[in-house]
Amino acid sequence: MTENAFYLPLGGDRYQPTEHTAGPWTPEAQHFGPPSALLARALEGLAADRPGLLARVTVEILGPAPLTELSLRSWVERPGRSVELLGAELHDGTRAVARASAWRISEADTTEVATEEPAPPSPEDCRPATWPDSWGRGGYLGAMEWRVIAGSPAEPGPAWVWGRQRVELVAGEKPTPLQRLFAVADTGNGASNFLDPAKWWFINSELTVHLRRAPVGEWMALDARTLVGPTGVGTATSTLSDVRGQVGQGAQALMVRTR
Repeated sequence: MTENAFYLPLGGDRYQPTEHTAGPWTPEAQHFGPPSALLARALEGLAADRPGLLARVTVEILGPAPLTELSLRSWVERPGRSVELLGAELHDGTRAVARASAWRISEADTTEVATEEPAPPSPEDCRPATWPDSWGRGGYLGAMEWRVIAGSPAEPGPAWVWGRQRVELVAGEKPTPLQRLFAVADTGNGASNFLDPAKWWFINSELTVHLRRAPVGEWMALDARTLVGPTGVGTATSTLSDVRGQVGQGAQALMVRTR
C-alpha cells in the first residue's frame, strides 16, 4: 500500500481512489464505506446560515464504485430556516455511482430532555477483530483498525465492533468525526453476517443513518444484526456509537443471492 488515504485530491472536486478503498467482494470495486464518507464530507461542507446537524443521511448505491477517478458535487435541494434538504452525487465520468440525500436540522437547546445511553466498553479494553478468510486482509478492511466488543465478524451472527481509520479520507485532510462514522457505518452487513461469503452475496443497495447528535473522536462502534427473508431480501441494522455513547442508528437493504 503506497498511499496513506482513501482518496487523492485531483482538484476541481475530483478524486482518485487508492487501493485502500478496495472492497472484499472484488478488488476492482470499492467498499462503500469510503464513498459514503466522501459523500458525507460533501454534505457536511455545504454552507449553512446557522449551526445544524445532518439528522438523516441516505446513500443510494447505483452500481459498483470503480477504483478510477470520481467527481463529486453537492447542493442544497430545499433551503429552510429550521430544516433543509441536501443532496450530493459521485460520478465516474460515464455514470452516477451513488447519490446521497440528507435532512439538516438547525440546532436548538434540548439538553434538559436529552436521552443518554451508556458508552460501549473502551476500544483499548477490546480484542482485535478478524474477518472471514475469503475477504482477505487488504483494501478497506486492512485500512481500518477493528476491535471486538461482542460476537465476531469472522463468526456467524450479530457482532458489536469498534472501527477506526488507519488512513485519511482525503490525503492532506484530517477526517471529521462524521466522516469517520460513515466510513464505519456501511460495514453493518459484513460485521453481522451469518452466511458464508464464499457461497453467498449479501450486498447492500443503500445505507441510511439517523443521528441524534454529532459524533466525536476517532473510534466509531456499530452493534449490528442481519436478518434475511425468504425471497432474497435482507436488512442489516446497527446501533452507532462513539466513545461517549450512542449517536444514532444505521440500516441497509440487502440483496441476498447464492454466488
